[in-house]
Amino acid sequence: MGLCRDGYWREYESFDGKIYTGCGRTQKEALRDLANKIADAKAGNNVLNNNTTVKTWAETWLKTFVENKNITRKSYLNIKGKIERNVVDAIGHMKLKDVRDVHLQKILNAQAGMSMSHVSKLRAYMKEMFGRAVKARLIPYNPAEDLELPKAEDKKRRPLTPEEREVFLRVAEEHRAGLWIKTMLYCGLRPQETRVLQWKDIDFSKRVIRVSKALESGTKDKIKDPKSEAGFRYVPIPDVLLEDLRKAKGKAKGDDYVFTQLKDKTKHHTESSMRSMWKSFLRAVDIEMGAKVYRNQIIESKVDPDLTPYNLRHTYGTDLQNAGVPINVAKSLLGHSDISTTANIYTHFTEDSVLSAQNLLNRYHENRGCKNDPRQFLS
Repeated sequence: MGLCRDGYWREYESFDGKIYTGCGRTQKEALRDLANKIADAKAGNNVLNNNTTVKTWAETWLKTFVENKNITRKSYLNIKGKIERNVVDAIGHMKLKDVRDVHLQKILNAQAGMSMSHVSKLRAYMKEMFGRAVKARLIPYNPAEDLELPKAEDKKRRPLTPEEREVFLRVAEEHRAGLWIKTMLYCGLRPQETRVLQWKDIDFSKRVIRVSKALESGTKDKIKDPKSEAGFRYVPIPDVLLEDLRKAKGKAKGDDYVFTQLKDKTKHHTESSMRSMWKSFLRAVDIEMGAKVYRNQIIESKVDPDLTPYNLRHTYGTDLQNAGVPINVAKSLLGHSDISTTANIYTHFTEDSVLSAQNLLNRYHENRGCKNDPRQFLS
């Protein structure tokens, strides 16, 4: 600290692991400048200038332009995690003005083999983050503007295989998550929709479930409307599930939750408790499929590591296709706002779907030539 060769005073102070520098023509000015910077740091206001680092700008961008957007907390944390783990960890120490496209391309190239969704989102987030820095006049151009995606896997959710389905249903007969598993499999509800499903949402006389709410991802108790207007829907309860639901209801009241925490039957599941239940169920499935266990630990797994509760919903969609349910009806039952989303499921042709189409066509052609009312084949 003190007067430097360039005639300016410099004063230094450490705060929160960083060294801050105050500069001025006099010591008093340098101390005042240093005090302002420390005050900004304590207030959470990052000082932006020609020497701003990638880490500092990332923190500012996330807090100022992302956190307050109309997105869920889970979405924000997802963006924050991708930027911190991939960008800040790699080049967070660099000055923003020194970042070139080659630095960012190396970050993307390191994601080769990851899902297409992941690498595409990471590129988009980097483009948005550095694009905002251009608008703030911190850098002259956006180094993320023309990044190329590396080779990635286009991972799509799939339905359960016949073998997996058989094991899932067998384990569901004994496991505490059994009814939850069957409800997603036979009715296609999203996991977040099952978390706040109440008995009053189930009409046993009409054999339907009314879906009208869901818990927001990344929160414990924030109940929201379904993802879109299409999310408000009635879903038929097949006979294979109806009796299980009747037995589970017992003397439960309408406002009681259908799926509750293990330790408190009055509370709906949190995201973590539901994740724990899924892991427990999947472990039981793994053992049923022949996984090797040593000292209560699975040392050689047999279950597909990519299985999630959404595979059950995808299986439901495939069941609709195999049963010959028209795609526009399936769109409504699945709660999709865009029929192209449903089409992604209906393009997975299976032997059952081909046979179903064959039977429908045979029935149609057989009845075309009948002398009776040709509409009878619809009955």
